Amino acid sequence: MKIGYARVSTQDQNLDMQVDALEKAGCDKVYTEKMSGTRDDRPELTRILRDVLRHGDTLVVYKMDRLGRSTFRLLELTQQLEEDGIEFESIQDRIDTSTPIGKAMFRMLAVLAEMERDIIVERTQAGLQAARARGRVGGRPSTPKKAVEKALKLYNSKEYSIAEIVELTNVSKATIYRELKKRNS
Repeated sequence: MKIGYARVSTQDQNLDMQVDALEKAGCDKVYTEKMSGTRDDRPELTRILRDVLRHGDTLVVYKMDRLGRSTFRLLELTQQLEEDGIEFESIQDRIDTSTPIGKAMFRMLAVLAEMERDIIVERTQAGLQAARARGRVGGRPSTPKKAVEKALKLYNSKEYSIAEIVELTNVSKATIYRELKKRNS
């Protein structure tokens, strides 16, 4: 079975061109979504991947960027498809993983994406080292110890709920629970 997925980024955009191309490509069913490709929580795509596609099916998109904006996310999705025995086809990009050449093209893209990811990690590490050499430390500022102590005293008094303690002290729920766990260990 061929399942089509069409997506536009905003409510103002029109899906007709993609839907027409997917139907012309022989899709048995076409799912549509109006949501940014940078978001990971795309309900229709999630539903297709989880509930609709089965071993031997083909997921068809008009263009690869309809499936996801980041190369990493695209590769993650297509690797999942391959593991599940599902083929992938991109009409405009002329990629069809059911053919040897399509599979090879896609794997070459995967290699390039992995290299891109490695370069980003390398640059990030170099930037962090340079910042540390200048005496700068990254990360969120820690919660002042006095505020944490006050939050724990309020908790121990058993007169306040966690939500009230958070509101009174500006100490996050996670910090309170983390400190309680430390002290009870």
